[in-house]
Amino acid sequence: MNSRERVLCALGHREPDRVPIDLGGTRQSGIAASAYHRLKEKLGLHTPTRVYDVYQMLAEVERPILERFGADVIGLQRRRVAFGIPNEHWKPWQLFDGTLVQVPGEFNPVTEPDGSLVLFNKQGEPIARMPKDGFYFDRVDKYPGAAHADPEKLDIPVLSQEECDELGAQAEAYYNNTDFAIIMAMGPPYELFFGLGTGDFTAWMITLVTEPDYVRALYERITDVWLENLRRLTAAVGDHVQIIQFNDDLGTQDGPFLSPKLFKELIFPYYKRGLDWIHANTNYKVFMHNDGAIYDFIPILIEMGVDILNPVQTTAKGMDPSRLKTEFGDRLTFWGAACDCQKTLPFGTPEDVAREVEHNVHILAPGGGYVFASVHNIQANCPPENIMAMFDTAQTVGRYPIRTSPHNAG
Repeated sequence: MNSRERVLCALGHREPDRVPIDLGGTRQSGIAASAYHRLKEKLGLHTPTRVYDVYQMLAEVERPILERFGADVIGLQRRRVAFGIPNEHWKPWQLFDGTLVQVPGEFNPVTEPDGSLVLFNKQGEPIARMPKDGFYFDRVDKYPGAAHADPEKLDIPVLSQEECDELGAQAEAYYNNTDFAIIMAMGPPYELFFGLGTGDFTAWMITLVTEPDYVRALYERITDVWLENLRRLTAAVGDHVQIIQFNDDLGTQDGPFLSPKLFKELIFPYYKRGLDWIHANTNYKVFMHNDGAIYDFIPILIEMGVDILNPVQTTAKGMDPSRLKTEFGDRLTFWGAACDCQKTLPFGTPEDVAREVEHNVHILAPGGGYVFASVHNIQANCPPENIMAMFDTAQTVGRYPIRTSPHNAG
């Protein structure tokens, strides 16, 4: 069974030969550049480390590493992944921790007196800041919700023909020259809940509750552009892609940001409009990245058209993997949940990592409907030994048939 067959089998809620593995297929299952560079050094691979996502400082995962850890997924990425900066004309750069990497030629942050790095747009306005000794950027620009932009005057560019041609050629090359399952991100131009509040989340939350007519007009405008982008993109990539991704964050560690009732009434209809179009016009499986304690939203997300849930933050309140598998495992594929990236992976021992991986695989893998990945991106402070333990354990314990271990039952 090759990688593409393995992933599609799991997404069909059947048991493949082994649990499919994702390392770097999405910008939410990736690896920080410094952790990746140390991992390569540990494995004796001495190649330049490229930062393809300068927002999160994520590394481009190279083919030898994908093969070493049994990865089955590859991401179809736009040329301008973050901040409108094209991934081309690579140049040397040094991260705050001293790691030598390569970054795109147009990545030119300004160093402030306190050592922070600031990115500016073409109008000279600050859009993102990384504090001194930080690991990634924080947005500081205001998105339409926080800025209270007029929906009718909102300038949201649609995918250009050049972008579509590039993505179409890349998808065809991946499909014909590899056996990876291919995933691409194409959600609304802004995350309809969390993303629209960038720059002033408090103001956006007030707007969401007090001005529903404005919010609906904003959502309508954004969803119209999303549908046009979906039409253009799917025409370009066709059946070469198997999974389409969108993102929104509805939960904190301890509970949701908003009530399921408000989400269902105000946000759900617009996401459903897009997901209905995808299901009616393609064979793609729909992947939603959604952090935090979102147990109460899961039935609504399934009704909305979500096929795959990521990252399955098992340490958040109510996100016990046994409960999730029992209640939703026949209708939802869980993508992630392998090992906690906040505590176990960065601060545990390799034995701790292996134990947690085995526990979660034995719960989530039986019957299919599971793709192995870390709980969100592997952070910069994760030791290479722990990263190796995570993926090596997956390849060892993830061979089917897998049955729930007695100590995991109930």
